[in-house]
Amino acid sequence: MKNTIFKKGLAVGIIFLLVGVCITSSTGNKGKDTPLKINISKTVNNIEKSNYLKIKNIRGGIGITFLLTNEGDNTLNNITINIEAIGRFIKIKSPKIIHIPELKAGQSTKQKLKIFGLGFGEPVGYKRIKIMISAPGITTMERIVLVNIVGPFVNIISVFFNDEAAFQGYTLFAPEYHTKTYLINNNGDIVNKWSSNYLQCADCYLLENGNLLRSCLPCINHKFPAGGITGRIEMFNWGGDLIWEFEYSYNEFCLHHGFKVMPNGNILMIAWERKEYNEAIANGRNPLSIPAGVIWPCYIIEVEPIFPIGGKIVWEWHVWDHLIQDYDSTKDNYGVVADHPELIDLNFGLLTGFLDWNHINSVDYNEELDQILISLHVQNEIWIIDHNTTIEEAAGHTGGKSGKGGDILYRWGNPQAYRAGTVYDQKLFGQHDARWIKKGCPGEGHITIFNNGFLRLGPLYSSVEEIIPPVDENGFYYLEPDHTYGPKEPIWSYTAENPTDFYASIISGAQRLPNGNTLICDGTSGVFFEVTHEKEIIWKYVNLYPEPVKTNVVKIHRYPLDYSGIKEYFIKNDYNNNLDNILNFSFFE
Repeated sequence: MKNTIFKKGLAVGIIFLLVGVCITSSTGNKGKDTPLKINISKTVNNIEKSNYLKIKNIRGGIGITFLLTNEGDNTLNNITINIEAIGRFIKIKSPKIIHIPELKAGQSTKQKLKIFGLGFGEPVGYKRIKIMISAPGITTMERIVLVNIVGPFVNIISVFFNDEAAFQGYTLFAPEYHTKTYLINNNGDIVNKWSSNYLQCADCYLLENGNLLRSCLPCINHKFPAGGITGRIEMFNWGGDLIWEFEYSYNEFCLHHGFKVMPNGNILMIAWERKEYNEAIANGRNPLSIPAGVIWPCYIIEVEPIFPIGGKIVWEWHVWDHLIQDYDSTKDNYGVVADHPELIDLNFGLLTGFLDWNHINSVDYNEELDQILISLHVQNEIWIIDHNTTIEEAAGHTGGKSGKGGDILYRWGNPQAYRAGTVYDQKLFGQHDARWIKKGCPGEGHITIFNNGFLRLGPLYSSVEEIIPPVDENGFYYLEPDHTYGPKEPIWSYTAENPTDFYASIISGAQRLPNGNTLICDGTSGVFFEVTHEKEIIWKYVNLYPEPVKTNVVKIHRYPLDYSGIKEYFIKNDYNNNLDNILNFSFFE
C-alpha cells in the first residue's frame, strides 16, 4: 500500500515539475494557422475532389483545439474526424471518432480534444496526435501534431501534413553545420540516418545503390573564410560505414557549396582558387576592388572517385579563363563588355564580390545536352557551359559540341552583368539551387531556380522560378533583339499569397516532382513544403534537428517510394521508433 502511494505521489510530483519545464520551453505552434491537407495514401495525380474543408488554428493548452471551416459554396455532409494517439504514455480521453452531420458554406466548428499523458516529444521522444478528416467529395486530410505532454497540458512542437495530392516518397536533408543526415518519409518519420565526424555544410545525395554522398567541413581553411566552405566530400553505405572520402582544401584552393553526381559516377564539384593582387591587376581588375590583396574566382572540377580515398580530376573549367574588362586598355582582355556576353566582366559584382567574386552556390548536369548549369550569387545569374570539351578546350573559346569552348553558352537573371540592361531588368537576387527539371517530370528540360530575393528592389520576398531557355532550330541558345537572353519572364513562379510571408535571404532550394508539384526548402527556417501548380501547399515538414540552435537546411531531395537506393534497405534499417520516456506508471494504462 505504501509503495503504491509512493509511486503515485512520485508520479504526480514529476508531472508538476515537468509542467513548468514544458511551459517555459515552449517552441510555439509552427504552422498552426496555415490550411493544410494530409493523407498517407499513394500518389493521386488527378484529384477531382474539392479542397474547401480546412483545418485551422491547431493549438495546445489543456488538450488540443482546432477549427474546421467550410470555405466552399456548398454544404458538406457526413464529415468524420478520426483521432489517434501515437507513442507510449499518451491517451485520447475524448471520443476518438467525431461525426459532423452537416457543415454549411462559410460555417466553422471548433473541436476540442482531451489528451492525457507524460513525456517529451520529438526529437527527444515520440508523442503524436493524428487527426484525420474525411467526407464525401473532399480530399482526406490528416494532421500529425507533435507534442510535449504533462497530464492534460499539451505543448505543440510542430504540425506535419501530407495531402493525398502530395508526391509520396522520402526526403533527404542534412541540417547546416550538423554531423547527421536524415531520410524521412512523408509523415516525418526517420527512415534512416547517417553520422559523420564532420559538420555538414552544403549538400547530400542518396545514390541508386543506397550509398550517401555528403559534403562537409573537415577543418577551418583560414585562406577562404567565407560562407559555404566545405573542403571534403564523403560517401557512406546504407548502414553508415564510411566507404570513400575526398579532401580538397589547401592554401590555394578549396571546395565550397554543392556538388553533382554524374551518370558515370564522377562528381562535379565547386571550388575557389586564390588570385593574388598582381595577377588580378595583370588581368584588368580595378585596384580599388582588391582591398584584401586577393580575390577568389570559382572553378568546377570533375572528379573520378578512387576508393577508398581520393580521386582523379578528369575535367575542369575556370571562370578566370573567360574574362573581359573595359577598365584597363593596356591588357589583352580589354574589350567592349556588351559585345561579348559569352565572357565574364572582371569588374562586375564589386558590391559583394571583393573577395568571393562569383560565389557559385549550385551546379547541375544535363546528360542529354552534355552541359553544366551553375548559379552565381554575386552576379545574380545562372550560366550554362559546355561539358563536351577537353580540359584545353574548356580553357579556351573554341571546340566542344557548341564550338565555343568554355565560354558561356547561356546566362539569365541579370543582364547588367553583360551591359545589356538596368536594375529594372534584373530577375534574380542572390538565387540558389538552379536545376534542370528531370525527364518524366512536367516541364522536363526547363530550369527551376530558388530566387532568394536578397537585395531585391522594394519589399523583400523569395520566389521559385521556372524558365524555358530559348533555343534555335539547331538547339543553340540565342540573344533576343535587345541583346539579352530570354525569357522575359518565368513560365511559372511561386510566391506566398502574401509575398513577404516567404523570405529566405540565403541558402534554400526547389525540386520539380514527377506529379508536377514542386518541393521547396525554406532553408533559413528549416521548413520544407510541397506546392501544386496552382500554388496550394499540400505537404509540409518542419526540421526538428537543430545545429545546435538553428534548424537551417541548405536544400533537400525527394526520392520516390520505389527508388532503388531505398526499397532494398527499408525494412532492414528502419529508424521510425524514436526513444520514448522510460517512466512507466500503471495509471496511464
